[in-house]
Amino acid sequence: MNEPEKELVEVTQRLLDSIANADWETYTELCDPTLTAFEPEALGRLVHGMPFHKFYFDLGPSDGSRNTTICDPHVRIMGDVAVIAYTRLVQIRPAHEEPKSATFQETRVWQRVDSKWQHVHFHRS
Repeated sequence: MNEPEKELVEVTQRLLDSIANADWETYTELCDPTLTAFEPEALGRLVHGMPFHKFYFDLGPSDGSRNTTICDPHVRIMGDVAVIAYTRLVQIRPAHEEPKSATFQETRVWQRVDSKWQHVHFHRS
């Protein structure tokens, strides 16, 4: 993996960590305000903007330990636009419970704006 591809994996990991930690400040720093998304919580609808996502951040981080891993990332950079597809592995240990794991297949689209990557669209299933 070359340096630009590594940078995309790192910024994506930072985004996922902000989600896991309910870190709205970092999430909004990384996301374009016009972010669009298809995700299970939207029940098949295309979500526009940030308010839908803020609802979940306002709930706060989940109790217990959590680890998020990007598995088998594939990065494609096309000028100022990049696509990263991967499997997201989430390990959770809720307080006083056995550890659990979950996986999601994700594709995220990033756009370079003023030398910084901005998250502009994702599809999670």
